[in-house]
Amino acid sequence: MPALISHESKPRPVLLYDGDCGLCNRIVRRLLRADRTGKLHYAPLQSEPAQAYLRRQGLPVADLASLVFVPDWNQPTAGAYRLRTEGALGACAVVGGGVWRAVGWTRFIPAVLRDGAYKLVARSRYALFGQYQPTPLPEPEWARRFLADR
Repeated sequence: MPALISHESKPRPVLLYDGDCGLCNRIVRRLLRADRTGKLHYAPLQSEPAQAYLRRQGLPVADLASLVFVPDWNQPTAGAYRLRTEGALGACAVVGGGVWRAVGWTRFIPAVLRDGAYKLVARSRYALFGQYQPTPLPEPEWARRFLADR
């Protein structure tokens, strides 16, 4: 199992997502494709590293309706995580690139409105996008960017 804390000096941003959600997995694959330098790492919320992180931060371990962006997995400062749209925007900022930079413009929409829309999609994500059916990653080297199995 990968270590939860590393002594690397470079920040290691991690996105924790619902590993059973079809929409979430599609977004992760798009982020993987766009992030050519491999800055952003991933772990399903259901995985042991993610569950341990959630427990340490005092976050609910059964709430799979919110992604969690951890700006630096190597230095897990209390309360440094970002949830819902703030987390999504944090992950997009790490990945960069045209489309993901454009998504960052939604930061100007008040968080209460952004998160309201996020919660609406989160409630119906399985009905709209189905449950994730595991398939091999299109690029085998992407596997090293996951802290745990999907």
